[in-house]
Amino acid sequence: MNPGQALRPGSQFIRCVPCDLCERSAFDMIETVNRRILQEGRNCRRIAPAGRVAFLVDAAAYFSAFAGAAERARQAIWIVAWDIDTRIQLFKDEKHGTLPPELGDFLRALVRQHQSLSIYILDWDFAEFYALERELLPVFKLPWRKHKRIHFQMDNRHPLGASHHQKIVVVDDAMAFAGGLDFARERWDTPEHLPDDPRRIDPSGRSYGPWHDVQIAVDGEAASELGELVRERWFRANGVRVPGVKTGENDPWPPGLTPDLENVHVGISRTDPAHESREGVREVEALYLDAISSARNHIYMENQYFTSTAVTRALCERLGEKEGPEIVLVLREKSNWLEESTMGVFRAKLLRQIRRANRFDRLRVYCPVVGGSQVVNVHSKVMVVDDDFVKIGSSNLSNRSMGVDSECDLAIESEGDERVAKGIGGFRNRLLAEHLAVETADIERALATGNSMIQAVEKLRGSERTLIPFPHEDIPWASDLVPDGTIDPPEPIDPEKLVQELVPEDAGKSRSKRVRNFVIILLCLLGLAAAWRWTPLGDYADLEYVLSAKIYLQGNPASPVIVPLGYLVGSLIMFPVTLMIVATAFMFGVLPGTLYSIFGCLLAATSTYALGRVLGRGTVSKLAGSRLNRLNRRLARHGVLTITTIRLIPVAPFTIINLVAGASHIRFRDFLLGTIIGMTPGILIITLFEHQLEAAIREPEAKSLGILAALAAAVLVGGFLVKRWLDKRRDSGGHEKQ
Repeated sequence: MNPGQALRPGSQFIRCVPCDLCERSAFDMIETVNRRILQEGRNCRRIAPAGRVAFLVDAAAYFSAFAGAAERARQAIWIVAWDIDTRIQLFKDEKHGTLPPELGDFLRALVRQHQSLSIYILDWDFAEFYALERELLPVFKLPWRKHKRIHFQMDNRHPLGASHHQKIVVVDDAMAFAGGLDFARERWDTPEHLPDDPRRIDPSGRSYGPWHDVQIAVDGEAASELGELVRERWFRANGVRVPGVKTGENDPWPPGLTPDLENVHVGISRTDPAHESREGVREVEALYLDAISSARNHIYMENQYFTSTAVTRALCERLGEKEGPEIVLVLREKSNWLEESTMGVFRAKLLRQIRRANRFDRLRVYCPVVGGSQVVNVHSKVMVVDDDFVKIGSSNLSNRSMGVDSECDLAIESEGDERVAKGIGGFRNRLLAEHLAVETADIERALATGNSMIQAVEKLRGSERTLIPFPHEDIPWASDLVPDGTIDPPEPIDPEKLVQELVPEDAGKSRSKRVRNFVIILLCLLGLAAAWRWTPLGDYADLEYVLSAKIYLQGNPASPVIVPLGYLVGSLIMFPVTLMIVATAFMFGVLPGTLYSIFGCLLAATSTYALGRVLGRGTVSKLAGSRLNRLNRRLARHGVLTITTIRLIPVAPFTIINLVAGASHIRFRDFLLGTIIGMTPGILIITLFEHQLEAAIREPEAKSLGILAALAAAVLVGGFLVKRWLDKRRDSGGHEKQ
């Protein structure tokens, strides 16, 4: 009896007699059953058999395997994606018959060759924020319509603020791929991650850095189950049901793709946020937590992000155990500026937390580099626990992936089968060998000496391509200005709650608390700004750029154009408007600084309001339906008051307010008037504070300190008056019919 086949979910065992093929006792087998991680209905949708499984490390392997499978497709190819670019090259060095390498041409050639083949492509109806990172051609020119058997659908059936993040391909319901890779730009790379690979160029001809990712290929019932999943997604997106294909008539598995595992069971886990009448699914989160709790010796994780509070809490608990497992995290160190200032800040907070929990020195956090210093972009979403469990999919270690974005992960556990355990451990060792530029056998020998993954990595790292300790990042003081849940929310955004946060119904004590907190944050902001300018803290902050910009702008006749344009660009990249106002006051003083800030804020607000109206109004209406339309009518009746309130009391980021206002029914006149009324006092206060604080620090005399104290008192009195005015307006409107 093969224990890997015997211990299937739902099976019942009373007694097991050891035999030649199974040297395990009944007690051992019962213990294995109790340790089983995958459970249908709890942490996975289905556990289905697969005859073959292959781990595809990096996009060169995945794109080639997909091309080989697609060549053999005869009925249907399904592609579900977060992003897709028709211009990418699937293969660069090898040939696939006479098929062209570019994705769009490749798919069109396939349907021309096989009259029975249809292709279905489901792409996220992405937020406008990502427009510059994507190919706009599929959206506006729809090249897929050049052939009637290529069906393209943008998917917008998701909650406000969510995305469809699953990355699944199904070929004839007989072979399927899932993982972290889309057919998108800047994905292709090889395991060598050469610092300057001339093949690593995007469709526009620009080179990009090393990229690491992982995909998994499965066949059998596991592939068929994924086919059912993607057809459900298709029906949800456009209301059209597509029947399944006849399985068993074709085997698209490429002959050159060697399986890493055979005859195993695969768990399919999802995150699917609640939306409209659909209940939410959090199988991915449950699977992460169950796998972490099951670990005995090692937990190995590769991921793009590390911002999940639930996963962090679970890892901290295991680190607090005296005899708990070792934990090795491989994360991406650097990305674009915006991600570093948002998700990067949350990562720094949670890494600080998990490092504090590392009482017994069983944690290492690394990032891969090549050429001695060039960072590899880690985009994989991999988890390996001991040699018993492996999970590969689309889910990041983020709050969004646990409850907001749609995700799909595939998982396999050994359940005591040494054959499967060897394949799982071999995959993990292969990843470590790639990062450390050694052979897999070197990893195996290093692990065998002490069964310590940390010792093995520390022994082997140090070459030009290696793993380096993830840096201890500073947490910016300004991070508290943006709540963690704004960028990485743990649950979908409810439109009604969003409006309640922007214009709270119960203004009482909570509003006065917000005013007080805003004053405190503002004073801390200005105090730290002064400390960076005139104390030794300046040694740790790069002020040369700010100072040079001040000199440049003060003497530049084009400053009246440059500064407002700076506000416009800043608003588009979600840069805190408060910091821009402080910088403007520092550079130009009270009167010019105030005028520059007011004009810059109006330009930025107007532009992002227009962006919300042009790009977001229809999308918001579709997302929220009649509920948000009712709320929009309510906002329209109180447009000036609404905008004035949320400008006076900063309860949401500047750009978000503008986009929401543009997407709602608030008239532009009301929006502009509310912005002027609401922001002018704040700009004056910030500018006066900055100027007077600078004077008080330079010349700490009674006069300058008195003026500063008077300004602080004026802010408090003003906040109290604003509170009373808002309360009165709220009470007077409380009897209106809603």
